Amino acid sequence: MATTHFQRAIPFLAVLGAVTALGIGTSWAKQLFPLVGAQGTTAVRVGFSALLLLALWRPWRWHLSRADAISIACYGATLGAMNLMFYMSLRTLPFGLAVAIEFAGPLTVAIAASRRRVDFAWLALAGFGLLMLLPLGLGDRELDPVGVLYALGAAVLWGLYIVYGKRVGHLHAGHSVSLGLLVAAIVVVPVGIAHAGAALLSPTVLLVGVCVAAISSAIPISLEMVAMQRLPKEAFGIMISMEPAVAALLAMGLLDEHLDARQWLAIACTMAASMGSAATARRPQAAVPLAACSAA
Repeated sequence: MATTHFQRAIPFLAVLGAVTALGIGTSWAKQLFPLVGAQGTTAVRVGFSALLLLALWRPWRWHLSRADAISIACYGATLGAMNLMFYMSLRTLPFGLAVAIEFAGPLTVAIAASRRRVDFAWLALAGFGLLMLLPLGLGDRELDPVGVLYALGAAVLWGLYIVYGKRVGHLHAGHSVSLGLLVAAIVVVPVGIAHAGAALLSPTVLLVGVCVAAISSAIPISLEMVAMQRLPKEAFGIMISMEPAVAALLAMGLLDEHLDARQWLAIACTMAASMGSAATARRPQAAVPLAACSAA
């Protein structure tokens, strides 16, 4: 009986582990900002993630058509730009709030596929949560407008990442994700080098970069694959919606980032909208290659 209960809990534990690993990796990566900036941090995170997954999956073993190569190039370029925008937003925004704003991207894509009234209700709920976070002079803790714009840019790019990801959904996940991260590295590593230069070669930066890449890419992707093999897409979507809250809690403990009641309410609205959208989804969608679900 105990074994049966544990087997039923495996998907939930896998999603929780993936989201937690993402949060820990990003929180750790943020501590590199004083050394190499957000651009350099993105470069080492994406660059080492690409190397790890290339070594793990060896994508050159599979045939790749020209059409699929173009789709992967778009998918990877979007992934790289999304990561860069997200890390740029973390310079001035609390981690949990940046994730909540970024969630607007995939939520909009999910709702755009349907015109039912309930979906517009989820969109309105997410919009209400987003409105509470925008720098409109509400409350005592107004967010940095530039940081919010970067987070919104990451949201748009996450939406595009899902669109392009569906085009390569027929490929093996290891094939598409490893090549996509290679393209992402080609996009962001030059930006990091231009910003941080030789500082990227610091032993501390390289060591932390490898650890962050493993924690925030290889581990979450593996755990998400375990979960998706055992869960319906709707259930997986509901569980992954806890990411903003987990990110905020980890940031509180690891980065000493504290949120006020209004900001926690905004995160709750975003999570509720994402869970509701996943729970009421009815249109079957092609699987999107996993790249740790978000830029986090």
